[in-house]
Amino acid sequence: MARKTSGRGQRELRVKVKSARGRKLSSTLWLERQLNDPYVQRARAEGYRGRAAFKILELDEKYRFLVPGARVVDLGCAPGGWCQVAVKRVNALGEKKGKAQGRVIGLDLQEVDPVPGAEIHQLDFLSDGADDLVKEWLDGPADVVMSDMAAASSGHKQTDHLRIVALCEAAAYLAFDVLSEGGTFVAKVLAGGAEGDLQKLLKQKFTKVANVKPPSSRADSSEKFVVATGFRGTES
Repeated sequence: MARKTSGRGQRELRVKVKSARGRKLSSTLWLERQLNDPYVQRARAEGYRGRAAFKILELDEKYRFLVPGARVVDLGCAPGGWCQVAVKRVNALGEKKGKAQGRVIGLDLQEVDPVPGAEIHQLDFLSDGADDLVKEWLDGPADVVMSDMAAASSGHKQTDHLRIVALCEAAAYLAFDVLSEGGTFVAKVLAGGAEGDLQKLLKQKFTKVANVKPPSSRADSSEKFVVATGFRGTES
């Protein structure tokens, strides 16, 4: 590994990864990007399980949906970074004296290491009865349903776009079943033109729908996040 520095040391040191025999160029470039990503470095320093934690932090800073006392459902929660953020912000551990204590439920297809203050369940949210289970675990409706899920990449941009929009729509329908009136839905989508029907649906169900690319989202990524607030209720 060699380090490239400026003559006066005014720029941050950048790690340059040498190609290794048997390693694909794409893997080398990914590793180099990870090593030089300030959000990856911050995540390690602050104890988060991944840089994605900063996306939900930045979205919450703007829209303020993770408030003390809120009941939160995190769909596709692995590796747990969003749950970590939610636990702190909704006071799930009761550490903020005088503030209401919230709940955080995480769902994922795979087993996820425990997150203190969160209740993690290995469950396919698309399975029959998943919405009833969520309300049972929460002992009532949710205030926030959030998802950073992405379908497995096929390598074909349009196919991947359609897959993630379909996944986001499925998450939205679960949100319609479990959210309390006034609740919030936050989910990742990929820009690409096929999300028009999803936007139309959300505008029918929520009072406000925003599309945001938080600062921590990489500039070369087509991802954006939809933040739908003010759920109108199941009769809308």
